[in-house]
Amino acid sequence: MRSKQDLEAAVRGRGRAALVVNTRSRRGRRRFAEARRLLARAGLEFAEVHSVSEPGRLPAVLADVLTRRPDLVVVGGGDGTIAEAVSHLAGRDIALGLLPLGTTNNFARSLELPLGLAGAVQVLRDGKVADVDLGQVRDKGPGEVKVFANMVSVGLSVDVAEQVPHDLKRVIGRAAYAVTGAWLMFRHRPFRATIEVDGKTYELVTHQLNIANGSHHSGRRFAGDASPDDRLLNVYRLGDRSRLRLAADTVAHMLTGPRRRLADDMFLNTSADIRVTTDPPLKIDVDGEIHGPTPVEIGLLPNALRVLVPRSFPDR
Repeated sequence: MRSKQDLEAAVRGRGRAALVVNTRSRRGRRRFAEARRLLARAGLEFAEVHSVSEPGRLPAVLADVLTRRPDLVVVGGGDGTIAEAVSHLAGRDIALGLLPLGTTNNFARSLELPLGLAGAVQVLRDGKVADVDLGQVRDKGPGEVKVFANMVSVGLSVDVAEQVPHDLKRVIGRAAYAVTGAWLMFRHRPFRATIEVDGKTYELVTHQLNIANGSHHSGRRFAGDASPDDRLLNVYRLGDRSRLRLAADTVAHMLTGPRRRLADDMFLNTSADIRVTTDPPLKIDVDGEIHGPTPVEIGLLPNALRVLVPRSFPDR
């Protein structure tokens, strides 16, 4: 593996670069031409460009791109697209560049990237290479591992991810998740979760359990000092058995998340593996994609991803 400085020098020295854009993402199709113009104006050149209108083709396209050993792969899309790219780039000596074109863009927010195209292109031109953490999910099937960038969640968010109308996301953006969640909340049943970590066992009842590598949930910070570069997985729940408490915790998350700290009692922070069991067994949401069911084991992959970030990002 090259040093971060050597990889950055290769990227800046017109090393081989590829551009892959999911044109099914919320803004991908509408902004693809604009992105190409801004990238060209910034002097960024690509040996190959892929516009992917069928998300099912994305894994094959990324796998093919990597056979040519690029120094930089720029990916445009939402959290699901980024999650797919991350699963291919984890542990590789290749820099990932992001064009946030999704609805919530949680991982881009965690990296402190501008969400506008012009700002994102500026980071691709002037930013630095950082090594950030990833997570991995191992379910009960042998050898079944899923790498994730931002978050694994169990509970109401899975129902929301499965049922949020795609057209509604296109019209009102991330508010579509809040609208869908409010509608589903009154029918959602609480579940019992058992969390095993560091030789300790924690039991709780909740409507929503999150295990985060990043710092954002539903497009908002859940803690001011959380980062995908802190060598920690952060476990927290929203609400208990009561739907009223779930609603109150959700509102508090939206209003006060940036003022919270990981040392607060609501968080369990660890670098160790986490085993999550639920009663009943439930599906899990991994960066917007549905997997599972529980039980699952979740682990940390320190410094597993090389990514272009703003110069101000505190790379640790």
